[in-house]
Amino acid sequence: MGLKIPQATPAGHYVQVGEGQERYWAFIPNPLPPRLALDIELLGAISAADRAIGELAGLSGMLPNPHLLVGPFVRREAVLSSRIEGTEADMEDLYEYEAETEGGVGEGGSAPPSDVREVLNYVRALEFGLRRLEDIPLSLRLIRELHQHLMAGVRGGGAAPGEFRQVQNWIGPPGCRPSETRFVPPPVPQMGEALSNLEEYFHSDDDLPPLVRIALIHYQFEAIHPFLDGNGRIGRLLIALLLVAWGILPLPLLYLSAYFERRRQEYYDLLLEVSQQGTWSRWLRFFLHGVAEQSKLAIRHARLLQQLRGEYRRRVMRARRSALLVKLVDELFRTPVVTVRKVERLLGVSYRTARNNIDRLVALGILSEGVDRYRRKYYAGEILRIVTSPQIES
Repeated sequence: MGLKIPQATPAGHYVQVGEGQERYWAFIPNPLPPRLALDIELLGAISAADRAIGELAGLSGMLPNPHLLVGPFVRREAVLSSRIEGTEADMEDLYEYEAETEGGVGEGGSAPPSDVREVLNYVRALEFGLRRLEDIPLSLRLIRELHQHLMAGVRGGGAAPGEFRQVQNWIGPPGCRPSETRFVPPPVPQMGEALSNLEEYFHSDDDLPPLVRIALIHYQFEAIHPFLDGNGRIGRLLIALLLVAWGILPLPLLYLSAYFERRRQEYYDLLLEVSQQGTWSRWLRFFLHGVAEQSKLAIRHARLLQQLRGEYRRRVMRARRSALLVKLVDELFRTPVVTVRKVERLLGVSYRTARNNIDRLVALGILSEGVDRYRRKYYAGEILRIVTSPQIES
């Protein structure tokens, strides 16, 4: 009995690969952009997303120091994007590790737990990508460089970091064969052509709204699946980079992984539906709703963090403390878990001065000491509660 021939869709077509029982169908996505019907519902979703992200962009221009917010937002994205792929590290795990590290190596010389290292690599890949965009445009070269940073020294790190795959891959449960899974990306020759088309689309001009174009690019990258591992995380990194590269946001303050993680099965199902049925509108509405929802959450978190920063600064000023302590307060918004050694490095002061400044913030109720007496860490609990909150607080 022959394999059932899957039907081509507006998103792409299938090719048969292999022989005998090992035959399977691989999907070849069509070049972007597709022909889209911008109906009233989709236009409404575009308008709502544009309004929300425009408000976020405007807010970032009004904040006294919006760069203080970038660190927490990047780390939240790293945790949740990695969680979609099965890691269990949380924000506090990441901050605790960073509190004890310098240059990525623990003060005791030990490597971080594997999950924390994966999250930390995501942070470094995103920060690298944002810096790199100042020198080169978004390109296949940059995507490979991102992947090299993402996969360095972690699970899957032996799967050709920084190189597009040279063999077939597929998406499915562990141990399954291509003939047994729901989706097989393009074989290597067609993958190369699809990637070239995608790179051209990064720099092409069409009449589609930028947020729609980003949604199309995210789908296309996931459908091509050009790496042996890390495709989901790289695909989500591209969203953040495109928002900045295309001038939609001045700073990387919007991330969709929290939204995708909450609705993980729907996220995967809609991506697959585009390939199998060409349901572009359903995917685009889902993506745009996420942009609007996460923009509102980012605005709320940004305002809460700025209000808290103002309160902390007033508290320090009322106590007639030094400018050094005000600087440490600002640093807590970048790294809300610290050690004495960490503060020593952040402020460029002696161990004794660092310890004294920490003690002052403990007395002011800004820091609290952790329970581990042998590896003392100090926590800015109110900052942590805001940056880890999954909902818009009232």
